[in-house]
Amino acid sequence: MKPIDSHPILSCADAKTWEAGLLKDEVAEWEAMQRAGRAIARAIEEDFLEIGGLPISARLLVLVGKGHNGGDALLAARSMVEKYPQAEADVLLCFGESALRPLARRSLDHLREIFGHRANVRSVSGLSASERVDLLGQGYDLCLDGIFGFQFRPPMDDTTAEVIARVNTHPRIKFRAAVDLPSGMGDLSAATVFRADFTYATGIVKSPAVAEINAACVGRLRYLDLGFFARARVVSNVPKQVLLPSVLTPLAELRPAQSDKRTYGHLCIVGGSHRYPGAVILAVRAALRSGAGLVTAFVPEELAPHGATQHPEVMWVGCPLTRAGGLGLTSLSLLREPLKRATALLIGPGLGADQETLELVRQLVSEANVPVVLDADALRTEVISALQGKPFVCTPHAGEFKRIAGAHGIEEFCETSGAIVVLKGPLTRIVGRALRPTGSPDVGHKARPTSYYSPFGGPVLARGGSGDMLAGLIGGLLAQTPESPLLAACRGVVWHGMAADLLARTHGQVAVENSQLLEQLGPALTLPHARLIDRAAGVHGSERPA
Repeated sequence: MKPIDSHPILSCADAKTWEAGLLKDEVAEWEAMQRAGRAIARAIEEDFLEIGGLPISARLLVLVGKGHNGGDALLAARSMVEKYPQAEADVLLCFGESALRPLARRSLDHLREIFGHRANVRSVSGLSASERVDLLGQGYDLCLDGIFGFQFRPPMDDTTAEVIARVNTHPRIKFRAAVDLPSGMGDLSAATVFRADFTYATGIVKSPAVAEINAACVGRLRYLDLGFFARARVVSNVPKQVLLPSVLTPLAELRPAQSDKRTYGHLCIVGGSHRYPGAVILAVRAALRSGAGLVTAFVPEELAPHGATQHPEVMWVGCPLTRAGGLGLTSLSLLREPLKRATALLIGPGLGADQETLELVRQLVSEANVPVVLDADALRTEVISALQGKPFVCTPHAGEFKRIAGAHGIEEFCETSGAIVVLKGPLTRIVGRALRPTGSPDVGHKARPTSYYSPFGGPVLARGGSGDMLAGLIGGLLAQTPESPLLAACRGVVWHGMAADLLARTHGQVAVENSQLLEQLGPALTLPHARLIDRAAGVHGSERPA
């Protein structure tokens, strides 16, 4: 099977070894730092669009340590100050200028030579205690943390800890960004850690960035691919991977001219109830946008006419209800024949927890001969047991995962159940093993499941209905590639997250309706990622009004 487009997430020690083998001299290190600086500046500019965009007269606070992280931060500041002619930067050298390593000093010299009058450079180590009290008296649009790299080891000195603590609690900093890892974080913990809104992992994602214990300090993780793995063989045996936008590339390519609706799969969706009629509608709409050729929806009988009016391209089947308003067990007779023609089955959006409905689901999955996506109230231990080893994807949030897994960890649950788990959260994680084709020498291989992390999406998804659309998207993709449920899950999560990023950049995080996400699926798929900022802003950042 072709590997899923991803790059390995390495421990800090392994990342150090990899970089040492790649960046063998100062020339290579300087080139990598310049790429990192430009990439950080571009990524910050894109993410800043979620709160209106970086102002033309932006005030930047750049925290600089001794080494490459400080150099990356200085070069990023240089890129931003160059693009925004009225911007200014306050640079705090936390250990003084004499402590800067050669490439960090070179980065500072570049900033001074070109933008000296707009770059106020100060050494924290030379300030008195009273001067440090007033160090951050004014507001900043952006604080960029480049104090410590991934090789940081505690204890942190008191002066630096004081600076980080003041930045963390400063009421007038709009956007806090960390280079690679928040300062104070590493393989060992520190008492004081920079609390980032975004962490920009440069070149390699280090394992502390995806550790749940560090989530509050990492904020939203972004991976900036600097080409560190471009010339290497695919590093697919590393158990943690970060997903790349290129996982969606095949979906943006031309479809074969000699194809019809049956070429692109048939998804059956079972869901809806009196209590939750909208969830299944959202799932159906997302499935339609996934590119699936055929979609059949089994819903409460009173919902079918409404659905057919709104989305006539879907085959709507009205099902009898229980007294509690869920799908009745007699619906099974309506499902059997259409399911024989399906290539995937999605169960759960808006389903409800009526016992008769859950018995319907249990019997349905026991008879199904296609891969299944389980979502919402279909996530039950008795339903999973009835699958009897068939391929399936489940899409729980943390509470639902605890309901189906109990005390088991996610890898153990995947191994024992055969599930591919999409664990939804601020950093969504897809865990599972790829299916091997029949006849493959690797059939029966018991390698541990791989964890894939998606660095896309954000708080704009913190709304009811987001999960229903994700389930519909994964279901529609699975119908098109029923032999590759792990790939369908990874693609669905990345596509969903990239559309959410574009939605937040074009409309902000607050004044949106969740269903607007569907309108961004096309642009997120067809526009190169580097052009998303121009699409969202409509103008170049330097032309934006203050």
